[in-house]
Parts: sequence; structure tokens; C-alpha cells
Amino acid sequence: MDGASPFGTIVIQLANHRGAKVISTVHSSDDEQYLEGLHPTVARVVNLSSGKANLVENCMEETGGLGVDIIIDSGVRLYSGEDESPLKQHLPHKHEILCVLAVGGHWITTMANLQLDPPDSHLLYLKGGSVSFLNDEVWSLSNVQQGKYLHILKDVMEKLSNRIFRPLLDEPIPLYEAVVSMEMVQKNHVRKKQVIQL
Repeated sequence: MDGASPFGTIVIQLANHRGAKVISTVHSSDDEQYLEGLHPTVARVVNLSSGKANLVENCMEETGGLGVDIIIDSGVRLYSGEDESPLKQHLPHKHEILCVLAVGGHWITTMANLQLDPPDSHLLYLKGGSVSFLNDEVWSLSNVQQGKYLHILKDVMEKLSNRIFRPLLDEPIPLYEAVVSMEMVQKNHVRKKQVIQL
């Protein structure tokens, strides 16, 4: 989900490197063009900006009706009401994610306040699926797992140095614009990594 974000780009590259077929959502035509230009390519890009694309139909068509084995989201809508913020209007609904999940599938979410209602839990139970939570703090919480995380970090750094992974960078920003750029990053107005040119 949201494959044109920095997090999504790395996830797509890792999945492609492992031989997975990738389906991704985007929030704009620019993001769609970016993903279509990635190599190796994304199997299907679903543009949710217009509200006309049906995530469930696209995923089921691409997987032959079997569903998706692993879903990694960068946020979901919890409710269908009009009280959702404009930023969340382009996110898929939690029920859509559960509908596209394959039997035995895994949903990895970044939503700290995810709430599954009894019908949603029952659907997850019937599919034999699981939900995992991903957050930045998990890397430093467990001393027992640090060796595993250091190995993962070393592996990612090797892939970056061998140019298997390529970060999504914007144009370099002159030093005199660094303060404004940093404020935009902190307010989440910028979806790409910012590089300051000295």
C-alpha cells in the first residue's frame, strides 16, 4: 500500500528482489508514473486518488481470485463515515484489506490504533490470517532480537551499496532552504526523502 512513499519503495524493491509479484496503491498520477517506471516493475498499480478504482476487484483479478499473501500498509481507514480526515480519504478501508487477504495471509500494519470489529475478526479467523504490527520502536525494544535486526540492517545496507535498493530522492535542496524543507518533513507534507546540497 502506498508504494510511492519512501517506505513503500523499499518494501516493493525488497519484495521484487525476493521474487514476489507486487500490487501497490498510489494517491496521485505522479506516484503512479513513478511506480510504473520502477525496475523490476510492479505487477499492478491501483490509483486510489479518484475514488473510482476498486482495490478488491483489482487485487482479485491480478491474483486469479486467490487473494494476496502479504499486505503491508502505511495506514488504513477504520470507519467509512464522513468524519475521516482528508488525508485518510485515499487510504483503503480495513474491510477491503481483509477481503483481499488470501487464506493463510499476513497483514502487517503501521496503525497503532487498529480496531477489528467482531465481523472483521471472524473473517480473519475464517481465512486463517494474521495481523502483525510494525513500528519504528520495535528495532530497539528487544535486546534478544538485536542480533537479528542488526543482520537485517546489514543486509539492507549491502543491497543499497550494490544498488539493488534505490532510495526515492527529490531534487537536492540548497542549504538556505533547509529550514523550510525540514518543517515540511516534520509536518508530513513531503513524501520523499530530502537531500540538502552543501
